[in-house]
Amino acid sequence: MAHEVLIVGVNHHTAPVEVRERLALGDSGTFEQFLRELVEIPGVHEAVALSTCNRVEVVTCCDGGPGLANELGMRLLRRGGIDPGEGRNYLFELRGREAVRHVFRVASSLDSLVVGEPQILGQMKAQFAKSAAAHAAGPILHRVFHKGFSVAKRVRTETGVASRAVSVASVAVDLASKIFESLDNRTVMLIGAGEIGEAAARSFMSAGAVSVMVANRTFETAVELARAFNGTPIPLDRMRMYLPLADLVVGSAGGGQLLDRNDVRALMKERKNRPVFFIDLAVPRNFDPGINDVDNAYLYDIDDLDAVVSENLGERKREAIRGEAIVEQEVDRFWRWMEQLDAVPTIVELRDLAERIRREEVERTLPRLNGLSEHDREAIEAMTKAILNKLLHHPTAVLKEDRSSEEHVALLAALRELFRLGGER
Repeated sequence: MAHEVLIVGVNHHTAPVEVRERLALGDSGTFEQFLRELVEIPGVHEAVALSTCNRVEVVTCCDGGPGLANELGMRLLRRGGIDPGEGRNYLFELRGREAVRHVFRVASSLDSLVVGEPQILGQMKAQFAKSAAAHAAGPILHRVFHKGFSVAKRVRTETGVASRAVSVASVAVDLASKIFESLDNRTVMLIGAGEIGEAAARSFMSAGAVSVMVANRTFETAVELARAFNGTPIPLDRMRMYLPLADLVVGSAGGGQLLDRNDVRALMKERKNRPVFFIDLAVPRNFDPGINDVDNAYLYDIDDLDAVVSENLGERKREAIRGEAIVEQEVDRFWRWMEQLDAVPTIVELRDLAERIRREEVERTLPRLNGLSEHDREAIEAMTKAILNKLLHHPTAVLKEDRSSEEHVALLAALRELFRLGGER
């Protein structure tokens, strides 16, 4: 193929994080310099680099010459200071149709560590824009990537691949949203300073909660974390005093149980039985499971949340099967366009040959015809051009029809042989 799409790189399927981080293209200067180096390689016409925490991949449009994939891979490894002998085992290579499919799957988040995660599409758009700004991405990769972006939109619109929460924090928000009509203006109490608890508190804030109280044994830690939320730090031994103010209580403290059902019964009286949502992310647990027996108190522990995450991941994977079918359909459509590109040089050569023969014959014949007016000469020119166009219309249309790759290649080869295109005549 005259315009081959070739991808070389590493990703979470082929290389551990310690390899990927060494190859990562960090600042803009490094990114653009690497792109300039790529398009200077003989045979490479266009290049786009993708660099995220899960992948460092080079997408090129090239002439498909021997050794190009190896050259791209070695350049990638050398810039990361990785020994080629060891590093080549981490590299993968995709060509042609498989390469196009890969771009579409990555954009649609079907190749992500967490299927359906939304970040990858934005990252791809930003890095394609950088590649275009560096004059490394040209018309072919522009078409590949923008088609990939539209495929991603179709997958998200027509499937539920991104519709269910798959992190503990986002599941907690979903569950809380079923208890409260809205999370707007709710108050969160974070007990302890665990990372998952902090993530849950951030998710509640993003969903509309307006204030956070942070209770911790080490008050300095509570102060520091509360500052991140523009919230209120509380010594752990005074936590019960502030508890009636909290609609959402997240437990992630060490040391075991902090609240039992009797504590919560007393709490509900102070809250006049307004609902309160407890999330217990601690091991051992901070909250007595019996809290669920108290009216309008709702408790979920880490196992409950993990079970929902697992269920949602399973549903995303089922939806991903539908997404893969959409990708395959779009790859078929795109590949027909790519094959028509291969027909263009042959069509141009055929028309050039026919036009040269037409012109030579007209120039040889007109001097033999006496008494022709300028109008007559123009009519002969127009007539011979019309004959040429009608003769070439059907072969040109056939070359542009949807066919299998094998049929398409065979037709091109036959036409070039019959008319001796590209050779001596």
